[in-house]
Amino acid sequence: MAALDDIVALCKRRGFMYPGSEIYGGITGFWDYGPMGAQLKRNLKNLWWKHIVQLRDDIVGLDAAIIMNPAVWEASGHTSSFADPLVECKVCHKRFRADKKDEQGLHAKEHKETASWTEPKNFNLLTEVYLGVTEPKQKAYLRGEITQGVFVNFQNVVDSSRVKIPFGIAQIGKAFRNEITPGNFTFRSREFEQMEMEFFIRPDEAEGEKWFAYWKEQRMKWYQQLGIHPNNLRFRDHRDDERAHYAKKATDIEYQAPFGWSEFEGIHHRGDWDLKRHKLDYNNPVTGETYIPWVIETSGGVDRAMLFLLLEAYTKEEKRIVLRLHPSLAPITVAVFPLVSNKPDLVNKARERHFV
Repeated sequence: MAALDDIVALCKRRGFMYPGSEIYGGITGFWDYGPMGAQLKRNLKNLWWKHIVQLRDDIVGLDAAIIMNPAVWEASGHTSSFADPLVECKVCHKRFRADKKDEQGLHAKEHKETASWTEPKNFNLLTEVYLGVTEPKQKAYLRGEITQGVFVNFQNVVDSSRVKIPFGIAQIGKAFRNEITPGNFTFRSREFEQMEMEFFIRPDEAEGEKWFAYWKEQRMKWYQQLGIHPNNLRFRDHRDDERAHYAKKATDIEYQAPFGWSEFEGIHHRGDWDLKRHKLDYNNPVTGETYIPWVIETSGGVDRAMLFLLLEAYTKEEKRIVLRLHPSLAPITVAVFPLVSNKPDLVNKARERHFV
């Protein structure tokens, strides 16, 4: 497996990713995608959209706004529960996630003094923004997940699309989290892109188990089809004390990265948490029955998946480095070269072939 430093160097050298605002010293947790990276990222998103939306008749697409009424985040529980435990080094006052003991251990070695830490406290990850032209401005949030855009539009989609349960709503979009310690290249960033699908089902335990197992299998199979070796993938079920506030059940798809097994897609049984909080329900047009649907969610990170696909593809040969990307992902699939560049007829013919 490639070292992370190899991938970072390759991405900068070949135009996959650059540090954000690099000419001004960069800004922690933000990354820009170069010509190769932008195309690879677009190919990945297009493949997901085709697989999840275009090739199915039970899932529709959505593109919701990044900023929503702050009441959305209050109803969803994010203003009170969307937090990570934070500790602060009493020597230098740097802050770390309390559940990342390895990072704290590495930091402690940087001090001559014995490092000591504050008691953990919750740190809300929502990023605040202020809107309006008069003071005081309205406080709002950059969305911490793209999911809520689906739930607040649930009734609109049902009314306008003639979908019937079971059905899904999918979207791809930017999300923002005020991460305590961004790191491991693009793995933990403050701005990132998600590809998510919320699948609505009848509120029934057997239905929940069936669809949770179904989407676990589907999502694992998709990543394997893109070229990730099964030995580098695994499921990891969440313990009761680590599940998100909305989850009845949760499992992660993890990749065996240079920095350890790391999550890049979650499959969550959200139950009726979200629709109940938003006071929404569903009326079966055939039976007339009204109920609050349960939700099975697949939530993948575009940037994390791209990083792991690059790690998987990176191959050192005797005299060269090769990226063995799946053909459907590769930013360049065909190259047409004239034999000599000083023959206009050959150059023009190559250009004709290029644009066919």
